[in-house]
Amino acid sequence: MAESRISARFGGMDTADPHISDPRPVIRQLDDGAINRIAAGEVVERPASAVKELVENAIDAGATRISVEIADGGKTLIRVRDDGCGMTPEDLPLALSRHATSKIDGSDLLNIHTFGFRGEALPSLGAVGRLSITSRAAGHEAAQIQVSGGDMSAVKPAALNQGTVVELRDLFFATPARLKFMRTDRAEAQAIGDVVKRLAMAEPSVGFTLRDVSGGGEGRVTFRADPLSGDLFDALHGRLASVLGRDFAENALKIDATREGIRLYGYAALPTYSRGAAVAQFLFVNTRPVKDKMLTGALRAAYFDFLSRDRHPAAALFIDCDPEMVDVNVHPAKSEVRFRDPGTARGLIVSALRHALAEAGHRASSTVAGATLGAMRPEAPTATGAARVYQMERPSAGVRSAAFDAQRPGFQPAPAYPAPQPPQGFAELDTAYSGRMVEDPVADAQPEAAPEHLPLGAARGQVHENYIIAQTADGMVIVDQHAAHERLVYEKLKKQMAENGVAAQALLIPEIVELSDNDCARLLDVSDELYKFGLGLEAFGGNAVAVRETPAILGEVNAKAMLKDILDELDDQGESQLLQAKVEAILSRVACHGSIRSGRRMRGEEMNALLREMEATPHSGQCNHGRPTYVELKLADIERLFGRS
Repeated sequence: MAESRISARFGGMDTADPHISDPRPVIRQLDDGAINRIAAGEVVERPASAVKELVENAIDAGATRISVEIADGGKTLIRVRDDGCGMTPEDLPLALSRHATSKIDGSDLLNIHTFGFRGEALPSLGAVGRLSITSRAAGHEAAQIQVSGGDMSAVKPAALNQGTVVELRDLFFATPARLKFMRTDRAEAQAIGDVVKRLAMAEPSVGFTLRDVSGGGEGRVTFRADPLSGDLFDALHGRLASVLGRDFAENALKIDATREGIRLYGYAALPTYSRGAAVAQFLFVNTRPVKDKMLTGALRAAYFDFLSRDRHPAAALFIDCDPEMVDVNVHPAKSEVRFRDPGTARGLIVSALRHALAEAGHRASSTVAGATLGAMRPEAPTATGAARVYQMERPSAGVRSAAFDAQRPGFQPAPAYPAPQPPQGFAELDTAYSGRMVEDPVADAQPEAAPEHLPLGAARGQVHENYIIAQTADGMVIVDQHAAHERLVYEKLKKQMAENGVAAQALLIPEIVELSDNDCARLLDVSDELYKFGLGLEAFGGNAVAVRETPAILGEVNAKAMLKDILDELDDQGESQLLQAKVEAILSRVACHGSIRSGRRMRGEEMNALLREMEATPHSGQCNHGRPTYVELKLADIERLFGRS
């Protein structure tokens, strides 16, 4: 028997043993319901995915106002209303068929001008939930169609003035296993809010309303953005202010650059307005929200020299290009894209952002001043519950001048007294106190341009041998002298390095590093870039590379470990900034040791010279680690602290 089985298995017998079942798998054609449920797993991952598909359909339909209502985090109800073009009764059954769409004709899958084009969302939603579509096109009667778990009903008349209402109930009721992977209602509602906000940023001319109707009734509005008109940047700035907050809008830099048919526009925040995680980075390609590793890496590279590794920039950037230059048909969710020339897109982001940051000069974010004012505590309220308010008229210029004279060390009053009087005023300021006046507030001759009218004003004193107090035309500035000078020295060192290059030290005996074929090829592809930072590589035959030069500023290095780290960075980010980071870290340390130390007393002319150099040096508003170098307080804010407003 065993012998016959072996023969049957290997074709030695014409007839198989009738007691042994045929192990060959049978190929079957899946039914439409199973196909739609499988497709739904790719397109609809969670309630937020369903909201994304439905809102994108509304935008493609030309809607100007879109309302989204959810209940229980979208698990029990998602309702999307729009005032778009609508559908006819004949269109409704076709809209629920797989791969049926009005957005492309199938002849060109690269020339995509709409959000949707695959024709999978509605049939997928109908396969895993209870879907109802009510729509009315201009010149036609309103109609409704329903589908539950893949079972479609007949089209019937309905009441609707304009547009489309899509209602999805009991998502994943037909695939209960998927419900086990849902998160809490609050987490799912937050994910829906993020989706709506991203789409709202992409379409400033469209009004959005998100309402949570859990528990019945009208519910509560969790997000609202009214449609905006006018100039592109004005509308976008207003929409970002309503979505990301006024702080972002106040501290964001306008970005507008074009290269080889690709346009980059949007807003990027100052380095001092950074976040602890990459939660405020929004990237769009042809107004489509995307999550692309290459674009995110380019954004990080642009801020590389201004933020520490635990801080992340905030930005909303839009890339516009010919649809044929980018492939959006990479994934069913359409959140990933692939550029025909990724290097051009990446280089445009890096150069445009660095140019904008350089033009910002010494500017620091306004939130720094807000945090400073928030840390100050006014006088505690009285027993009556109301804080005292002191009103005082501002003295005239003559009175202020006389008061300043009285505060001068060694001041002598007018000779109207019969006997000599001792010096009056604040003579004790001659001693070594930390807070002191460093120059006469009343100058004998005023210069043509009063220093107070310059951006960082005129130095008026130094406190705790580390902080410079300067007076501006409408407030005051507090400067961290060590952090500010450290940045200035660092920028000078970087400029020298850019002009003269990174000095390399030749190894007496080249170090041979064995790698895989793929790793060796990748390193040699970027060898020219690495050479700019003093690392000289060349092929050594087989799977080896020879390290002939290393950056002199790094001293003795472990070449093999460095190459491994560079390869890891290439795997993770598609590029390597390891050498640049190491070299600039050394420059940063050199700048730190070569800058004005905390605790050093500075003369008035030294402090003013530091302020003027800060105004003339790009990026001087933050230190080498992204922290602010100065705080500006407006006089009106200071007066409010003292109850004088």
